Amino acid sequence: MQAVKAVRQNYHPTEEVLSLLEDFRCMVNDCVRIGLRENLTSMKSLSMKAYHQLSAYDVPTCYRLTAISRAAGILRNYRRELKKKRRLSARVPYVTRLSLTDCYGFRVIHRLVRLPIRKGEYTFIVLNDHTLRTVGGHTPGSLTLTANSLSISLSKEIAEIQPVGAIGIDRNLDNVTLADSDGRILRHDLSRATEIKARCRETKSHFKRNDVRIRRHVYGKYGGIQRNRVGWLLHNVSASIVRRAKEKRFGIVMENIRGIRKLYRKGNGQGTTYRARLNSWSFYELQRQVEYKARWEGIPVVYVAARETSVNCSICGSRTTTTYPNERRTLHCSKCGISIDRDVNAARNILAKGKRGMRFTPDGPPEVRTEAVKGNETTMGPILRADGGKVTQG
Repeated sequence: MQAVKAVRQNYHPTEEVLSLLEDFRCMVNDCVRIGLRENLTSMKSLSMKAYHQLSAYDVPTCYRLTAISRAAGILRNYRRELKKKRRLSARVPYVTRLSLTDCYGFRVIHRLVRLPIRKGEYTFIVLNDHTLRTVGGHTPGSLTLTANSLSISLSKEIAEIQPVGAIGIDRNLDNVTLADSDGRILRHDLSRATEIKARCRETKSHFKRNDVRIRRHVYGKYGGIQRNRVGWLLHNVSASIVRRAKEKRFGIVMENIRGIRKLYRKGNGQGTTYRARLNSWSFYELQRQVEYKARWEGIPVVYVAARETSVNCSICGSRTTTTYPNERRTLHCSKCGISIDRDVNAARNILAKGKRGMRFTPDGPPEVRTEAVKGNETTMGPILRADGGKVTQG
């Protein structure tokens, strides 16, 4: 299995780098115009038409191919938007942000990234310690530059582990609840992330200046503050989940909640503040971080349907669960008589669904098989629908 991830750092661009980024942006826009004019649908046909026309730019030829590739992706997304029944028209694509992608010409030499500018001329960017530690031992795949950041993609071949159990993850607005095959329940508090988003949203609401340029600057500033602070919290949670899965040799099970924002559209009878809180929920960012970190460690990730994970009792499977008004987070099952936290109930149901579609090692990890050969008693596998499980805060 091939695992891919990227490492990012900030840097201060020189005039040469900014000029190169501007040339690359113009090259991509030229390729987009050629593709729209000639009605080209593949990267090969776009290369045949646009490659020689890009010789007007005084840049190394390696950037022509990456500019064509970037334009082909933009055109593909544009045609996908046109085919949607709900959108009768889509805005003609045009790249405005400075950026550059290189797969052929750059080299990582000690603490420097060498980037070709013209034939025989190079510029160098200094890497920080974190980037050096991450890149060390791996072959860089591609380099992406913007006006203030540098990203290097890395890949490696890793054997997928055969899990001996699984971890079910229930994502909520203010917490992430985990239930594993050992019967343990773990909860990570994310209420601080919700508070950060609310404060940034309130700060931006006080801005009254009727100037688009200043508004864009202010909104970008507080948007960056929110993104950095919330991203750090999600990084800690996702790293903790993957670390536990690696130690226990567990697979990871998450529910597929794509399209959940349709529940919070304008006109659904919900308040503005409520819709703002739910639409700012970073459920996909947590999913993305958990998935790429797990695949980097060879841990399988399985997605299950979200249907009935919250309404079915995780003990008896009955749908006769009710919630009392004064206990919003507690479910009561009239059939088995249990009262259980709704997030814990959902995490257990997600775990049960995932274990049906995940392949496990029959005899457990190597150390368990070794002890069994020596005559030691092996541990009984966990009963999925057992009652109990102490909730601990992560």
